[in-house]
Amino acid sequence: MPILPIDTGRYGTPEMLRVFDEENRLQRMLDVEAALAWAHGEVGNIPKADAERIVQMATTEHVKISRVKEIEREIKHDVMSLVRALAEVCGSSGAYVHYGATSSDILDTATALQLKDAVEIIRRRLDDLERVLLEAAERYKGTIMIGRTHGQHALPTTFGFKLSVWMREISRHIKRIDECKSRILVGKMSGAVGTQAGLGPKARMIQRLVMERLGLKAAEITTQIIQRDRHAELICLLAIIASTLDKMATEIRELQRTEIAEVFEPFRRDKQVGSSTMPHKRNPELCERICGLAKIMRSLVIPALENIPTWHERDLTQSSSERFIIPEACIIVDYMLHLMIGILSNLEVDEERMKENINLTKGRIMSEAVMLALTRKGMSRQEAHELIRRLAIKSASQNLPFRDVLLEDQTVSRMLSKEEIDETLNPENYLGTAIEQIEYCIAKTREERKLRGIQ
Repeated sequence: MPILPIDTGRYGTPEMLRVFDEENRLQRMLDVEAALAWAHGEVGNIPKADAERIVQMATTEHVKISRVKEIEREIKHDVMSLVRALAEVCGSSGAYVHYGATSSDILDTATALQLKDAVEIIRRRLDDLERVLLEAAERYKGTIMIGRTHGQHALPTTFGFKLSVWMREISRHIKRIDECKSRILVGKMSGAVGTQAGLGPKARMIQRLVMERLGLKAAEITTQIIQRDRHAELICLLAIIASTLDKMATEIRELQRTEIAEVFEPFRRDKQVGSSTMPHKRNPELCERICGLAKIMRSLVIPALENIPTWHERDLTQSSSERFIIPEACIIVDYMLHLMIGILSNLEVDEERMKENINLTKGRIMSEAVMLALTRKGMSRQEAHELIRRLAIKSASQNLPFRDVLLEDQTVSRMLSKEEIDETLNPENYLGTAIEQIEYCIAKTREERKLRGIQ
């Protein structure tokens, strides 16, 4: 019966779950066995009629999971159980099943086939998330809000600027995924210690034919297993992607605080329940779910790295852990991306609240602008900083508008007119190149998407 949340259906998209379900895993292993038999037939190692029979029968329609498990209970070997089950349905042609191969040829290449499908799904999700961020950055590029550092009000920015930062981070992840495919999506057909001795004199041709038929690259050289630096690279990359999503979700959670209330994840007001005891609650539970899953995702990096060292040409220390971490990593990150796409597509943004929050410090957020205005008038930067620091403290401690404090100060009023002070204290006048940067990032992202053949 289902135990883990992935098994119960709580986490994971149907598309990604299908990639790693038990029957698809069996079919991918059968696909490798079929490709191997076909390649042997092509080079003349086995009769073509027998190769064709093996290819025909290497499907879960003929090789049942129940039969494979039945054999495994008896012989305690998963790949040999599959080999026997396939050989049974192939009749006399079954004598050539698994010819010259070792278990890892089948297991590692089947994993590569699953990863090929999984990476493609994740890649599409990243494309979709980038598009959502692109549209949102355009929409909110001029939506002014307070920027915060150390959790404190800092300087004005725009919500589109924040979204553009996220967008370009996702763009980099897309490039990383594309760059690592050639190292990750590889298979092998090299036998017991990698020498291909059991495959005969045409072994390298057999390996090439198998991988071409399966749509994979052939590993340049292996021991009995594909080296696990390849898998570790993918897990590390997925953990980085998860951490980006964690960052985005954390920011939305922060901005949804009652005291801030600028941005809200979607909430079905007609039916959704926020708390079992407090009817008024509207919790950012989707973002919190992303943050929680990111912790699990990062934890998978350690076993992935630990799987790189093995004894001599192989051992089984990586086998059990990667049966967990490879499906989990792909399922979790895909699901996190799915959640974030939904959140950002339906995000509620309170632009008026953003304007209100800018005024919480009564103008003190413009202290840098005033300091620089004084510097341009001839005061040294350090002297201006100390003067404005003291006036800002006075404004805060006495709860006075910063404008009033500036106007009352003789030094400031002597160097800056009332009109100049008002102009300097206007947050909209202190966005620097924010809009220009946003528009540059939008244009760059659109150009990259065009080159990738998408809009």
